[in-house]
Parts: sequence; C-alpha cells; structure tokens
Amino acid sequence: MIYLIEYNRPEGRLVTFKVFAKSERSKAQDLRLDIELDLNRRKIDHEVVLLDAASEAALRRTHGRYFKDLRQILESFMTSDLINSRLPSTGKVEDKKRN
Repeated sequence: MIYLIEYNRPEGRLVTFKVFAKSERSKAQDLRLDIELDLNRRKIDHEVVLLDAASEAALRRTHGRYFKDLRQILESFMTSDLINSRLPSTGKVEDKKRN
C-alpha cells in the first residue's frame, strides 16, 4: 500500500491521510504534487510525503511521529529501552533487575 500524509509540523498534527493501492502510485504522486503546489502557493509549511508499507500498522510502527502528538512521542521516548539503558544506576533493587 502507498500512504499519502500531509503533516502540520508546527502543530504536530496529521492533516491528510490517504491510502492507495500500489497500482495507483501515479495517482498518489499526482495528488502529492497538487497538495505541495497548493501549500507552497498559500505559503503553508506542511510536510507532504508518500510512504510505502505493507500495512497501516507497519506504517504506524516505522513512522509513529505522524500519528502521535508531542506528549505521546515524549512518553514513548521516556519509556523506551534506549533511554532506560542510559539512565544512571541508583543502586536500588529496580536497577539490578534492569541489568
């Protein structure tokens, strides 16, 4: 599937989300160009992308920032294994379980 996303970066908000079959790639590209030209003419700074993914669930895993607000992104980051593995150890039992 091909996904067309228009994302309002300043507001962290999804504006447009359209799904196309792979056979409709040309149609998706044309619509992306139309949106880009319209936004440019109106001097609106949105991100417009075409993404290819096996499913919407896969797209949400790989490009989650388009589907989450800032609070959700920060919460995901703070609970991620990456950030937890970099936190200094306090010597408490919880830290020993993590290691």
